[in-house]
Amino acid sequence: MKMPKISVLDLVRVSQGSTPAQALSDTLERAQRAERLGYTRYWIAEHHNIAGIASSATSIIIGRLAAGTSSIRVGSGGIMLPNHPSLVVAEQFGTLESLFPGRIDLGLGRAPGTDQRTAMALRRDSFAGDSFIEEVKEVRALFEPVEPGQAVQAIPGAGLRVPLWILGSSTYGAQVAAALGLPYSFASHFAPEMLFDAIQLYRDRFQPSAQLDRPYVMVGVNVVASNSDQEAQRQFTSLQQAFLQILRNERGLLPPPVDTTDLSCSSAERAQVNRMLACSLVGSEAVIREGLRSLASQTGADEVIAVSPMFDQAAGLRSLEILAEAAELSGPPCR
Repeated sequence: MKMPKISVLDLVRVSQGSTPAQALSDTLERAQRAERLGYTRYWIAEHHNIAGIASSATSIIIGRLAAGTSSIRVGSGGIMLPNHPSLVVAEQFGTLESLFPGRIDLGLGRAPGTDQRTAMALRRDSFAGDSFIEEVKEVRALFEPVEPGQAVQAIPGAGLRVPLWILGSSTYGAQVAAALGLPYSFASHFAPEMLFDAIQLYRDRFQPSAQLDRPYVMVGVNVVASNSDQEAQRQFTSLQQAFLQILRNERGLLPPPVDTTDLSCSSAERAQVNRMLACSLVGSEAVIREGLRSLASQTGADEVIAVSPMFDQAAGLRSLEILAEAAELSGPPCR
């Protein structure tokens, strides 16, 4: 089976002993490496008030990555739309598209990207998110050519072709993407339970649009690749510990890897972490290649977006290299 396109989703993780400034610098280096290796796109995910994640000012980071690269697409995976006025989103991404034409993606999500208390501080409205599909329509309309007498315009933004994506971890996002004829990215890297139901619903209900004439599915997967299966499993313990922090409401910096036998958790916690991280490829190049083929066969995904949170930058860069080899990438596309 032909390999799907391969992209990267980065949360800009801050490791223990590091700083947000260093994490942002490391993210740029990873994006540059991903471009040289031939990845399709490099996305940043919006999160707030989480010590170990430095991706809160998502559009600013996207601009920095676009300026530091030349061919890879960059964008949001995603902007949590209920946190922002539609006009501001259109203006920000219209500005990015004007600066870096043909390279900007706008992925839109409905979740807050944080806890409820912080969501209230961002939104000032406890019902924000209930009208997600209408907000997406507002953003899309602001990218349309200006109509005579149109009172509110996104400048820049109006008339620009910024591809919109819908992100989701349930069937709701699939319904929105299908109804609006937009590409759909499923967050199976942390919520895999509804993956198959969501993508089937999306394909069954898809309505063609000016942007897209047929369904296009992207699937999120955690990828921790190393020279040996044993070392990859050890590196994976950083992410497992991070998810244990979430379960315990102790969200801190990304922990260093430990021996797999040293993960300190109850059987119930381990089972829950295993469920949340079920869509993960961990191992050497051969394991990653077989996992990609299996995932593509099971889902029919057009694209896989890899989340590779590694404590050590060198290990993370090596993981990108091994994934590129496993996916048979051949360097940056000609533009």
